[in-house]
Amino acid sequence: MTEKIAKGTWVEISNIVLQAGERAPHIPADTKRVPLELRARGFLTGPTVAGQQAEIETVAGRRLAGILVKVNPAYTHGFGPPVAQLTGIGNEVRAILRERGDYK
Repeated sequence: MTEKIAKGTWVEISNIVLQAGERAPHIPADTKRVPLELRARGFLTGPTVAGQQAEIETVAGRRLAGILVKVNPAYTHGFGPPVAQLTGIGNEVRAILRERGDYK
């Protein structure tokens, strides 16, 4: 039996917006060969089984539908390693503001 995912669970859905043959003619050839896919995250509006059609409400309040592909998806992006020239800038700015009397 396939487990139902409860309403209100944080999920990711996928939806094909345009098939490969429907893409704009001026885009690069390698892009034109694949469908345009929407991926969105939000909260399930009703119980759903993974791999089935689902409706979500995003944090912005939009309602979107698509195939439920992930349950409790993690954010995996980052901003890369620290930039050495910027690591001390916060202390420098606070010192300048203290000298001006704008920061305590």
